Amino acid sequence: MAGILSTLMQKRDDVRFIFRPLPLIGILDKSEVSTLAAIAADEQEKFWVMYDLLFIKYEAWVELPPRDFVNWVVKESVAIGFDGGLLRSDLNGTKTKDRLTEMHDSARQIGIPAVPLLLINGVLQPSYLLDYRSIHDAVGLIALGERQFAECPPLNVDPKKTYTATIQTDKGEIVIELLPQKAPLAVNSFVFLAREGWFDGVPFHRVIPGFVAQSGDPSGTGRGNPGYLFQNEVSDLKFDQPGLVGMANSGPDTNGSQFFITFAPAPHLDGGYTLFGRVIRGLDVAERLTPRDPDQSGNLADPDHIQTVTIEEK
Repeated sequence: MAGILSTLMQKRDDVRFIFRPLPLIGILDKSEVSTLAAIAADEQEKFWVMYDLLFIKYEAWVELPPRDFVNWVVKESVAIGFDGGLLRSDLNGTKTKDRLTEMHDSARQIGIPAVPLLLINGVLQPSYLLDYRSIHDAVGLIALGERQFAECPPLNVDPKKTYTATIQTDKGEIVIELLPQKAPLAVNSFVFLAREGWFDGVPFHRVIPGFVAQSGDPSGTGRGNPGYLFQNEVSDLKFDQPGLVGMANSGPDTNGSQFFITFAPAPHLDGGYTLFGRVIRGLDVAERLTPRDPDQSGNLADPDHIQTVTIEEK
């Protein structure tokens, strides 16, 4: 769990990590003394330094008797800038022990079922969801909720005009001709979201070579939407070539902000997905996007991102 949360903190800048030690008194032989060491380190404003030391060098101390552990932790701490005498004194001090007792008692009062325990914005997370992807997705969806819109935007696109979207990505520029005559709702939503900055910094969370590149979800989970949904717009256009742009959905009339670019003909998408644009320049850029399939288990590669989307209206 320590490694999972460390990775999460590295990849997100909108998360604050609050850690509360729970000393398992009488269960593990060094749970109490290791927690005392962390609290004592806090007196030198080095709680997180001790936190890292204990996790990184876990194998070096886990088999030590508690008395030898104290000598070990003081020696290791001095080597990284602690005041060893002060650390030893605080580790055995009344103030430190009182804080440990308070932590233990408060945990019992809330009825913590097991450790590690994770709360996100005060909501207890199920233990079976304490893997990196589940935690990342939960945080992403919570953050997305603060950006969502209350309703679908009014229809402002003019079918008599031409609309071009320039998507600047980490790999280069993709230029899309939008098709308001065929899919006015989808084009209207895409233009609205682009002008609101919705797509800025959004990952291509799903890139399947030979099939599609998908983006439009700021949460990066593939489950996010802009707070509104709109109906499918099926026309005479077919997904019969590479470079076509369609609305991703999770069923009929569940279009939101997610879209995809095809890398090959995809006739199985005909009739079920709105086709609202075509790539006129930069399909090779889309094909260079980092492959990643969220449906596969295991670690996913870091995605490429949309930097900005600029709309030109003529």
